[in-house]
Amino acid sequence: MTAECFDYIVVGGGTAGCVLADRLTASGKHTVLMLEAGRAGAGFWVPIPAGFGKLLTSPRHNWLFRTEPESNVHDRTIVVPRGKGLGGSTLINGMIFVRGQKQDYDTWAQRGAKGWSFDDVLPYFRKLEDFPESDDPLRGKGGPVSIVRVGERPALSEAFIAAAEQAGFATNPDYNGADQDGFGYYQVNQRNGRRWSVVDAYLKPALSRPNLEVRTGAHVTRIDFEDRRAVGVTYRVGSEERRVRARAEVVLTAGAVQSPHLLELSGVGDPAILASAGLDVFHALPGVGNNYIDHYATRMNWRVKQSLTLNETSRGWRLGLAVAQYYLARTGILTLGTGLAHGFVKTRPGLATPDVQYFFMHASYANAGDRKLDRLPGMTIGVTQLRPESQGSIHVRSPDPSVPPAIRPNLLSASVDQEALVAGMRIARRIVEQPAMDPYRAFEMNPGPDVTSDADFLDFARRTGQTIYHAMGTCSMGSGPLAVVDERLRLLGLDGLRVVDASIMPTMVSGNTQAAVMMIAEKGADLIKADGRG
Repeated sequence: MTAECFDYIVVGGGTAGCVLADRLTASGKHTVLMLEAGRAGAGFWVPIPAGFGKLLTSPRHNWLFRTEPESNVHDRTIVVPRGKGLGGSTLINGMIFVRGQKQDYDTWAQRGAKGWSFDDVLPYFRKLEDFPESDDPLRGKGGPVSIVRVGERPALSEAFIAAAEQAGFATNPDYNGADQDGFGYYQVNQRNGRRWSVVDAYLKPALSRPNLEVRTGAHVTRIDFEDRRAVGVTYRVGSEERRVRARAEVVLTAGAVQSPHLLELSGVGDPAILASAGLDVFHALPGVGNNYIDHYATRMNWRVKQSLTLNETSRGWRLGLAVAQYYLARTGILTLGTGLAHGFVKTRPGLATPDVQYFFMHASYANAGDRKLDRLPGMTIGVTQLRPESQGSIHVRSPDPSVPPAIRPNLLSASVDQEALVAGMRIARRIVEQPAMDPYRAFEMNPGPDVTSDADFLDFARRTGQTIYHAMGTCSMGSGPLAVVDERLRLLGLDGLRVVDASIMPTMVSGNTQAAVMMIAEKGADLIKADGRG
């Protein structure tokens, strides 16, 4: 086969890939090919924020990965959604925009990721943001990513925030500002009531450039090497195999599940893992696929006395009114994603920053996987530990690229994770028992009033919890024995190859991960350009 040639090949058209496609082509100096295994990412539900529930189970928009059964969670398999198509997980996520805490990035720098402290990454957060609701110099205006506060203010969320105040917690209108502590309304990447994905923010403005080519339905099966340098990739379109070469670099942006998988398929990884899957070793790098961390959440819910929750308003004639409201004014319940009101709390004295995050919704459902709403009024508080220490792995299991990797998160294995989650559930219960919730609270459904001991709370978490789809760490950045990329995101021991996505995070950020991934891609683009040609 005669291979085509581009300066840069970006493998993956998701959150980071779309940022790079824009930033690497803006000068006109470089040619860029972006390869995406999914399709264009269009669909009726994509721009409608409330459509995320449909997209989370759509094989067209979601890779539908699942974990291996693990005893820590009663041998359950747990869904690990990953966006499939241009825009990646920004097509299907809850749109919640959380930077994390200053200490998160300072920790990265202390662990060997020089240049990734909070002061180093803050300019990139400000560069990408368009958040006109704040004059805080820490925030950005005029960037490509449109950010707004959730516009809905139902009575239940107002009561929840008031109850948190009664329980001794502060309100905080901007958890992305100087301090994360407190309660208020989430910030989301939306514009005019519609999802604002990285396709809208970055890719669409770049598509008219002659130096950018985007190919969908292109499943990359291996990285091609000559000597110790990545020189291109092999990919499939249907049953046809094609090759393309990179003059400068191959950049993996396939995400924390698929970037390590592709490295291992290409012979880069732990020799024992590769041998067990029947793969030859090209470059031994034992950290590939390790250090997998995800946020794990329990969902507590209560029956509500009054008929004012999404359980009722999303059915029948009231749903019809909501649809009309959305299409006429771009407001109402169809603008809601996965979180309405937020809370960031410290679960014990002596902590410098919050260690638990809450997601309040005036809705309830029995199964987090399918999110089918209850028939009767209800409300839910999702509880997650911000910085889990439990580590798992994502590894190749077959030389066949169509076989998904084995995902073993090892959830709740660290005692600090267990203790924080139990304490967070206790605090959530205390908040809901405050006087502000008296007019609305009927009774606790899950875990239920009979659950009072730490052991019972923990068992509830093990039996019912889910990840909240924040996979990271599997190509960790730094200088330790399990590091995969250096502080410039270059693969250790090889030339012409970088990883720029959530997999490079050495430790978990304190909150939803999409904002951090956008920042990584913005900074990664500058690193690539600084090291590149011209």
